[in-house]
Amino acid sequence: MQEADFSVVVPATTANLGPGFDSIGLALSLYMKVDVTAADEWTVKYDGDEYRDLASGENNLIVTTIQHVAKRKGQVASPLQLRVQSDIPLGKGLGSSASAIAAGIEIADHLLSLDLSANDKVRIGSELEGHADNVSAALLGGVTVSYFVEEEMDVIHLPQPKLGAVLLVPPAALQTEKSRGLLPEQLSHKEATAGSAASCVMAAAMARNDWETAGRMMEKDIFHEPYRKSLLPDFEQIRSVCRENGAYGTTISGAGPSIFVAVKQGDEERMAESLAEKFPYYTPLAIQPSTTGAVVKKVFV
Repeated sequence: MQEADFSVVVPATTANLGPGFDSIGLALSLYMKVDVTAADEWTVKYDGDEYRDLASGENNLIVTTIQHVAKRKGQVASPLQLRVQSDIPLGKGLGSSASAIAAGIEIADHLLSLDLSANDKVRIGSELEGHADNVSAALLGGVTVSYFVEEEMDVIHLPQPKLGAVLLVPPAALQTEKSRGLLPEQLSHKEATAGSAASCVMAAAMARNDWETAGRMMEKDIFHEPYRKSLLPDFEQIRSVCRENGAYGTTISGAGPSIFVAVKQGDEERMAESLAEKFPYYTPLAIQPSTTGAVVKKVFV
């Protein structure tokens, strides 16, 4: 076993991007950093107040993920102290739980010298998360397009998306379970066909870095946006203003309640300033895609 004392850095993610429901994810330039040191018992310490109510011992999601990966490989992970610093808003549709799972997988892989492949990591993370969109992007970076159904998994990785982004983050968090409870059990064949077509064209456009087309398709979702947008104040007005200001597309980030706006590279700050003035309920964050997924940093010196 390798000596402890290293760190893992994991990006935030936005998922769905409209019609890519539970299948398309994008890594973002907000990060969780976990410093890892050997300890006599499992301890998780968070910097800042937002994460203070999360479990600080063996029930913490990062810890349970480390233990799950170790057990899966027939090993036992010795206790660690984890110090977590995070820019990722909690409960805001930006993949905070997926980032924690990705961190746990990377810590276990490094500490136990497991040499997991990228596909191994994504499969483990997807099984723990229940779907592949956020966790695949957190682990790999860039855009990921995933098929994850029971025992079958395939992931297409687009490492260099050429766009900028603005996140509109509201003050209140939203539980994913509550947001999922708004979705219908069934859609008509006609509706599902239209949604599938929008998702396919969006993914193909992303592969070509054609974000104008991808942005148009982003706004044609029928799988979740119609049922969730009422939870996001001023959603339609925000979309209209973003279009007037040249955005590629606007959609709900994950299950909400944040809003994701795809813009041209270099337009992030201008768009954020415009939206901050018109929609003060939200905090705008001008960001870029993260082309790097979860990574292990060098031993402390």
